[in-house]
Parts: sequence; C-alpha cells; structure tokens
Amino acid sequence: MKSIQNFIEQAWENKELLKEENYKNAIRRVIELLDKGALRIAEKLNNEWIVQDWIKKAVILYFPIQKMETIEVGPFEFHDKIKLKTDYAKKGIRVVPHAIARYGSYISKGVILMPSYVNIGAYVDSGSMIDTWATVGSCAQIGKNVHISGGVGIGGVLEPVQASPVIIEDNCFIGSRCIVVEGVMIEKEAVLGANVTITKSTKIIDVTKEKPEEFHGIIPSRSVVIPGTYTKKFPAGEFQVSCALIIGKRKKSTDLKTSLNEALRDYGIQA
Repeated sequence: MKSIQNFIEQAWENKELLKEENYKNAIRRVIELLDKGALRIAEKLNNEWIVQDWIKKAVILYFPIQKMETIEVGPFEFHDKIKLKTDYAKKGIRVVPHAIARYGSYISKGVILMPSYVNIGAYVDSGSMIDTWATVGSCAQIGKNVHISGGVGIGGVLEPVQASPVIIEDNCFIGSRCIVVEGVMIEKEAVLGANVTITKSTKIIDVTKEKPEEFHGIIPSRSVVIPGTYTKKFPAGEFQVSCALIIGKRKKSTDLKTSLNEALRDYGIQA
C-alpha cells in the first residue's frame, strides 16, 4: 500500500505522470479498494478520526484519467466518467429504484437505499438507511444503523484535500430536509430534528443549562437538536440568524432505533 501511496503523491505533484500506465493503475486500484470498503477516506483510530489525504487525492486524480462513456440501464441513459455500483444482491444491499451509487463508494451489507444518491468516496456502514431523495456527498462517512431521512443533504468534499468530510457516527437519526455540510461531525446516537442546517460556522447552542454553551462544527453524542434562531446586530439593525439548538440528551430509556417523533416527544417538540 505504501508504494501505491507513493505513486499517488508523485502524480499529485506532477500531473504529467498521469499519462503513464503504472500511475493510472495505482489510482484505479485505490478506487477499487474504496469501492470494496478495504480503504476509506476517514477512519476512527484510538478514538480519533483520521483523514487520509492521499486517498482523497486519488479520487480527484481518477476523474482526469477516465473517459466519458454512455451507460445504459434499461430505458435510462447516463453519460459520465464513473460507472455505477453493481452486484447489490450479492452484497446484501437493498436498492429501490431510482437509487444511484457511484463506483468508488462503499455500501455495506444490510444497507437500504431508497431513491437516493451516494457519491464516490462515501462510506455507508451496515444497517443504515438512505431515505428518499437524500444525498450522501463525496467522501462522507456514515456509521452503522444511521437513518438519513427524506430530502437530507449530506455534503461532499474533495478539495482542498486537507478538508475533513462530513462524519455521522453510529446510531444517529438525521431528520427530514436537514443539511449537514463542510466537514461537520455528528457524534454517535445524536438526533437531528427536521430542517436543521449545520455548517462549520453555524452556532450550535446547548440550551439545557442555566447558561448557553456554544459549539461549532460538532454535535455532541446523544444530543437532541432542533432548528432555532438568535438575534444578531448588523449595520441595518437587528435580525434573526439561523442556529441549531441542543434541547436535551437522548434518554437511555429510549430505544436506539426509536423514531424521530418519539425522541423529540421527550422534550415536547414535534418533528
């Protein structure tokens, strides 16, 4: 693997090397391993998420070495550089028409893909559901038993290569129409109510204590989160700005596979 990494790093510094077959083969090998789940863009080691920049470089370099081709699926036609994933039955994955997953993404056994989209470099672990019209962007990392509800947008990231992908840890519930982008981390067992939007700059305010506690770019484990606003002064006056409110913790008495409605009902909030 070290030799493959060296090929990738050299090609990244000198794009002329992309004309040589051994460099192309190294890039294609990385994408193949991503597709099989043998490599991943980010991985939790010793309780810390580590992003493998060189693998992201391989994904970026994959595009210029691929040729456009027509892909026909029954009456449907696509024209792209990257083929679609195949052999879902063999892999133990349920795929409902019109779910699309690109080659180079990893979908684990037991995943359900409703009509949705999973981009190259993404990792979706076992038992998770990607619901209708949800998108999982390039390099995003989705844990085990995660429910990505309808219309959710999980942002992708390729460049800059040092940028972290969106990471959603095990047993999270992401409510309908949520947007999670810019490398935000959702820690395990968190619940996001419908329409929560979180970017790196979004204020995430824990309002469960006497004084509010503010976070950026991370939702702490087991948090129950809803959309909110706060007042901000501008030259033209005071206006309401969107934020995310942590209104409590997921209760131990609540089953980990509970619905979003049940989790929010503990705090008198409707989904």
